[in-house]
Amino acid sequence: MKQSVITGLSTKELYERLDEETKQLVKIKLHHAVSPIENPNVIKEARKTIARLKTEIRARELVENKAVK
Repeated sequence: MKQSVITGLSTKELYERLDEETKQLVKIKLHHAVSPIENPNVIKEARKTIARLKTEIRARELVENKAVK
């Protein structure tokens, strides 16, 4: 998922997407542990997507806290 798509999502959608991506990563890791997956780069991409989502959520929290003060 690209950063431009992530910034276009609402905060609620970000949390939902983060939950989905985390569950998907766990599934991928489990399948990879049982039998090696064809493209292990999928794991790396899923981790990067989760990091992008968390970064955007944190940036919005900081902007919100700054606006409140």
